[in-house]
Amino acid sequence: MIDETFREKLAAYCGRAFGANGTLTEVQRLSGGASMESWAFSYGGEAFVLRRLPTGLSADDDGLRGVPLATQADVIELARAAGVTAPEVCGRLQPDDSLGEGFIMSKAEGETLPHKILGNPQFAEAESRLTEQCARELAAIHRIGMNPLLQSLEYFSPAELIRVQKDKYHEIGGQIPIYDHAFHWLEQNAPDASDKYLVHGDFRMGNLMIDHKGLTAVLDWELVRLGDPVQDLAYLCTPSWRFGHYEKEAGGFDSSGAFLAAYAEASGAEVDPDRFRFWLIYSTLWWGVACMVMGQIWRSHGDRSLERTVIGRRVSEVEIDLALLFEEILPDAAATPLDWSMPEEASVTGETGYGELLTALEEWNAGHVLPGLKGHDKFQSRVAGNALGIARRQTEWGPGYRDAGKARLAAIGYDHRQLCLGLSKGEIAATSPAVWDHLRLSALERLSIDQPKYAGLKVALNKWRSR
Repeated sequence: MIDETFREKLAAYCGRAFGANGTLTEVQRLSGGASMESWAFSYGGEAFVLRRLPTGLSADDDGLRGVPLATQADVIELARAAGVTAPEVCGRLQPDDSLGEGFIMSKAEGETLPHKILGNPQFAEAESRLTEQCARELAAIHRIGMNPLLQSLEYFSPAELIRVQKDKYHEIGGQIPIYDHAFHWLEQNAPDASDKYLVHGDFRMGNLMIDHKGLTAVLDWELVRLGDPVQDLAYLCTPSWRFGHYEKEAGGFDSSGAFLAAYAEASGAEVDPDRFRFWLIYSTLWWGVACMVMGQIWRSHGDRSLERTVIGRRVSEVEIDLALLFEEILPDAAATPLDWSMPEEASVTGETGYGELLTALEEWNAGHVLPGLKGHDKFQSRVAGNALGIARRQTEWGPGYRDAGKARLAAIGYDHRQLCLGLSKGEIAATSPAVWDHLRLSALERLSIDQPKYAGLKVALNKWRSR
């Protein structure tokens, strides 16, 4: 349901900005957008998108918001002038408009949802062009020369970025062993990246508009900043941004090797493999901490949307991703075959079990609520279904997993907190077979509860059970 006051204020703004003879139609909250609201609408026969700070978040929120919306609009205009395929900024909200902070763009044609694009025969031609197009767009962004606008953007060295993420992780109270190992590894392997370039910061599938012939717009510039261009390249290859096509490292549409070769051709700069690996592990860990931040924003009443809590549980996806990435550089002896499989459905008798209550809620939501919804409400119902599934599996499997984890830790000789601290300081070797087995098994257990359909889980099981 759209707030009529919001509709009236948007119509009034359009009348002032685009002429009083138009009519506001097709106002729709776009799906997703956990850290920023997006609204599609038409006025005077033209299609637009409004980006604005969502209700419940203040301008001082330091979660995932990134640069101010006014700066985003400035950078988009600069990028368009440099040949980047970005939407046109058509209007900017002012305080007197009473619509909050934001700006209005022309609406690019196409699709953004990765599951509707990747592997879809209707987008086969577009997918075949994405490697070259993404490489070309990123090269164009990285070539933009320094000017006063760019000089106003934040810059952090790799070491400073690690510290910022580690501080957030500790502030939230994070204690995930493989995250602690990743922080230590990053600190030991940070490259020198003192040269400053414009980087998009969030260049991935889901933030790219794509039609049947290819890329039509680079969207979502809220994380734009100064940094190392290789960070943008690695970010696109982050496991969480492969959307089910785990074996295709570059966005779920191609190999990382093919993508980096295309970027080298477009930019004239070869990509150092060690530098790329550093940023790939950093970006993977960054997303894990970002998921924790999402949950913390909900916990602190900054934004009580259901989506934030469900994203908060995606930390376990990153545990699997990090383990698979580290195994590419760890000694072969560090990883032994694992005897593990997800529990089977338990037979319940007697009084109604708590898991059965949650199953009933899942079935009711899927069968009676979801079919009657559209747009953002339909998206939210799917999120609710995911949340119910997580709670049900935790109820059924969580106690057994907890006992198994305690037994492993007792055999190693550390408690959970001691293990995290030792890995963070490099005093406990992750390559120790018993430690590495515990990290892998913990990741499998947690992810089987949080997201059993995550593509990385299948990849990990195929690899770890077949050694």
